[in-house]
Amino acid sequence: MQRKKLVNQLTELLKPFQISDFCPNGLQVEGKSEIKKIITGVTASQALIDVAIEKQADAILVHHGYFWKGEDQPITGMKKRRIQSLLAHDINLLAYHLPLDVHPELGNNAQLGQLLDLIVERPLEPWNKSSVAVKGKLKTPMTTDEFAQLIENKLDRAPLMNQAGEHKIETIAWCTGGGQSFIDLAASQGIDAYLTGEASEQTIHSSNEQGIHFFAAGHHATERYGVKALGEYLADKYDLDVEFVDINNPV
Repeated sequence: MQRKKLVNQLTELLKPFQISDFCPNGLQVEGKSEIKKIITGVTASQALIDVAIEKQADAILVHHGYFWKGEDQPITGMKKRRIQSLLAHDINLLAYHLPLDVHPELGNNAQLGQLLDLIVERPLEPWNKSSVAVKGKLKTPMTTDEFAQLIENKLDRAPLMNQAGEHKIETIAWCTGGGQSFIDLAASQGIDAYLTGEASEQTIHSSNEQGIHFFAAGHHATERYGVKALGEYLADKYDLDVEFVDINNPV
């Protein structure tokens, strides 16, 4: 597939122009014009780039790319080495951040919900069409221990759990990655539990004082599934050679 066609198809699918983000979504580093082999992964780390070089990939497709707002602009050190590796091997880098979080089928939230058998009901911010957090429910109410065990079984990672009361979990809100700040909004809506990737010091106080159970299952672990699903979609629809590579990250 021609690079331009792939970018156009991803733009049509993920609609990054509808979302205000902290980084450029789409083609971030230009490589060869013809794309046959794609490596997908969560973050465009040097380790992922090295795998792409070894496998002679034409493109890397990730959730976390480069050029974030507020970062230093000079291309030096780690940033220089990464970009130099891509340019030296003519590898395209495509990245989709918030557009991949919110996609209703292939997005990180949707895919995590499917994995944990959660029912999506609506955005946690119903007034925000681009809300990156969702509200839903469990098909079967669970205790906190039962839900924590489910997370560990599915994500192969034991979550940080804070139990805030004796109530079972029926309603739940979630946001993959670093979405811990949404816990207060979830609590204000009377939701039983909140699930995200990370925790801050104040998150546990919010959980305890507002009676909402909290689970942090890892930024990386909760965001593996969107980009993997997106790659599988491209492979199926366009007959591309796409391979998901999981570079382990305990955070």
